[in-house]
Amino acid sequence: MYLAYLFVNAGASSGIGAATAVLFSKLGAKLALTGRNEENLKRTAEQCEKELPTNKPLLILGDLSKETDTKSVMEKTVKHYGKLDVLVNNAGIIEYGSIEDTSLDQYDRVMGMNVRSMYHLTMLAVPHLIDTRGNIINVSSVNGLRSYPNQLAYNMSKSAVDQFTRCVALELAPKQVRVNSVNPGVIITEIHKRGGLSEENYLQFLEHSKTTHALGRPGNVDEVASAIAFLASDSASFITGVQLPVDGGRHAMCPR
Repeated sequence: MYLAYLFVNAGASSGIGAATAVLFSKLGAKLALTGRNEENLKRTAEQCEKELPTNKPLLILGDLSKETDTKSVMEKTVKHYGKLDVLVNNAGIIEYGSIEDTSLDQYDRVMGMNVRSMYHLTMLAVPHLIDTRGNIINVSSVNGLRSYPNQLAYNMSKSAVDQFTRCVALELAPKQVRVNSVNPGVIITEIHKRGGLSEENYLQFLEHSKTTHALGRPGNVDEVASAIAFLASDSASFITGVQLPVDGGRHAMCPR
């Protein structure tokens, strides 16, 4: 299903991005992986090679909040592989703050990484995806579908990702390029701790998540990776402009 696919994964050094890279490698896709943490990026590559020893990923260290790094990712990928079939926009950050204690700096950081970098990388990828009739999967969040307090900039950024997904899907549909997003609920990764939660608070957050997800638990990265792989595959050939919740039913619940 994925043999000879060239797959660019932005944000592949950890969490959902790393799990997605490993799954795509197992399925036979050729990989270009980018991230900011060199050690973690190499670890992801090692896991990919364990799944398929003949498939060595191209690693591109970079910070996608910087235009020069974003351009470098696309240039190096196309130079190395000669084409692009799938773009997964996964790079992102989370920060906590309400309108009473946020700042413009926080807004700029979160919107810059979660929206602007995706906007730019997609711009650069589109000509190559048109050539291959490829597709794009954006990693959004249930926070783009529902409203929650104290994550204002993050929630806004994910709503923007969903609107971006729908608009670009309509723009590229005549050229047979599909564009979709996955919208995870609480997934067990390090992103919340990187966003400022202590270990103790994070464990409390995960425990509370059992009550906010209809299936009674938070999710794991492999479950999101499987959804991304489906949307990237020919099995989803008639699906575009979709926001696919991978959230244990959280988007369907009301506060209680």
